[in-house]
Amino acid sequence: MRRIRVLGVGMGPQHVTPEVAEALRSVDYVLAAQKSSQDGLLEARREICRVHGDVPLVAVPDPERDRDAPRDYPRAVADWHEARVAAYEQVLLERPGDVAFLVWGDPSLYDSTIRIVESIHARGRAQVEYDVLPGISAVQLLAARHRIVLHEVGRPLHVTTSRLLREALETGQDNIAVLLNARLELDGLEDWQIWWGANLGTPDEALVAGRVGDVLAEIDTARAKAKEAAGWVMDIYLLRRVS
Repeated sequence: MRRIRVLGVGMGPQHVTPEVAEALRSVDYVLAAQKSSQDGLLEARREICRVHGDVPLVAVPDPERDRDAPRDYPRAVADWHEARVAAYEQVLLERPGDVAFLVWGDPSLYDSTIRIVESIHARGRAQVEYDVLPGISAVQLLAARHRIVLHEVGRPLHVTTSRLLREALETGQDNIAVLLNARLELDGLEDWQIWWGANLGTPDEALVAGRVGDVLAEIDTARAKAKEAAGWVMDIYLLRRVS
């Protein structure tokens, strides 16, 4: 029985915990999706492998996701995940040894790796068992960078995506961490407070905080600069109504 290790690696080698580093050194290779010929996140994973044991990395071309069917987003994502399962499974069948997947941030938040590994296990073609180790999440790092607590005393935190932000607002949520941000659409929220960050933990990290109406243009500029510098952008923000 081979072992798959799903490892949260935060936002780079500096965030890899001793527990995750030990697990990474225990595997024969790492499997990672390659999304383009200039994939900055793939190169970040290569660096993690180099720093923590010089573990070989096997890059697998990432299947295309259908982005032309926004009304059937769950189906498009499910099809994409199934294609990923097949691609990774083929490598496992061809290449022996224990393997790790390095998850940006933490595997528990808006990441498909656990579901993909569960599917590989359930299909039974590659005889595997698996475990999961946590990493530093983008939500944690955002709070640390801005030196804030994610919620006020005795209040909840709602975590969602930019695609579902309006739905959260309609249900009365007023303290919201927003991930998977495609664009900033904050009309009507000018008096809310925002703590925003992009490419956290990297040399191109950008941070902005303040009243939404005052800093929205600054965020747009910082987001564009971060994307130009790194070739990609992953941003997150905390949005809170001022009482």
